[in-house]
Amino acid sequence: MNEQRDLHPGQTESQAFSASRRLWLTGAVAVAAAAAGAAVAWKRGGPQAVGSGAEQQLWEQHLETPDGKPFAMSDWRGKWVLVNFWATWCPPCVKEMPMLSEFAGRSAQHGIQVIGLAVDKAEAVGRFLARQPVQYPVALAMQGGLGLTRALGNLQGGLPFTVLIDPKGNLRQRKIGELSSEDLADWSMKR
Repeated sequence: MNEQRDLHPGQTESQAFSASRRLWLTGAVAVAAAAAGAAVAWKRGGPQAVGSGAEQQLWEQHLETPDGKPFAMSDWRGKWVLVNFWATWCPPCVKEMPMLSEFAGRSAQHGIQVIGLAVDKAEAVGRFLARQPVQYPVALAMQGGLGLTRALGNLQGGLPFTVLIDPKGNLRQRKIGELSSEDLADWSMKR
């Protein structure tokens, strides 16, 4: 298949290709620089109050557990809360769950309540938790779960997504992607 290129007078096909390639590379570098700048700003931002809209959205969530019982996020207001958004179809989500469960089991030591919000179907979550139980409450956030993550700063909508909120409602930490044990230790120390 021959591709037609618009050539300027006196320009060869090779020169047109090089110019096009430079343009794409310049664009890629600009996007990478913008992403790096945003990441640095995010890291240096320190504790941030969850925007009043996001805070209201989080605490007003009336969800259900996989077995159909009511689950109100407002029950956890005023405590250190680590909220982990996950799905059964997300390999990094599944991989971090045993570590989160162990962390939640040490709750008396670190005083942080872990809550799992599944952006998934009740049947899938129920089957998964029957095979791999966790030591923290799990609720279903299928309807609006990704919108809630975006309100909390996950603009890409990626999973897993985890936030740590202090008793005053300040967003202290957030991470898109799989947590590590170092993340959890660091977050516990910075409270």
